[in-house]
Amino acid sequence: MGCVESLNYEIVLRDATFKESRDYIKAHFTEFIDVQPGFKVFDTHVIGLPPIAIGFEGNFIIFPFTKPCHGTFLLRVEDAKEAARLRALKK
Repeated sequence: MGCVESLNYEIVLRDATFKESRDYIKAHFTEFIDVQPGFKVFDTHVIGLPPIAIGFEGNFIIFPFTKPCHGTFLLRVEDAKEAARLRALKK
């Protein structure tokens, strides 16, 4: 996929810090993984202060995305294939 703008996403938090995003995911989702900066979600590298939390809710993936000059957003995207790929990393 490669471009977040091409995804059908929902913004969960706007202008969030990396810590706020991580805390939100851990407080609102029972299923999540922690990754390091540079990890790819939808073929896009995520950046931030480690650990970076990525949450799951069914086929939805919740992850922070930083857009230069616009700030960091916590996004929610439905994609069963990508969710399955990321969940497999927990094992």
